[in-house]
Amino acid sequence: METNDITILVAEDDESNYLLIKSILGREYKLLHAWNGEEAVELFISDKPELILMDIKMPVVDGYEATKRIRDISESIPIIAVTAYAFEEDEARIMGFGFSGYMSKPINRIKLKEMIVDMLASR
Repeated sequence: METNDITILVAEDDESNYLLIKSILGREYKLLHAWNGEEAVELFISDKPELILMDIKMPVVDGYEATKRIRDISESIPIIAVTAYAFEEDEARIMGFGFSGYMSKPINRIKLKEMIVDMLASR
């Protein structure tokens, strides 16, 4: 599958953070943007992306609850938590909520691309 055929759902309520992710991934992947967790769940159901980048702290429904709802529908979709919380205890909590991996902010362009490639390859 060509990367241009792969859709990534980016759940991010901060426009500058979304624009950064778009600048990193927008040429290689189709991106969907959800402004909150509720919208992320709706876009997951309607558009069936291959991977999700999920901000943890969002309005309406946070990333934990959105991930729980998506996991009720699909256990296999790779969901990467994108978070400013990067302490060891946060990693354990994040992974315990059903995320496939996590990326701390500020986003590292190379690590993000590597993580996405690895997760898509293992699907």
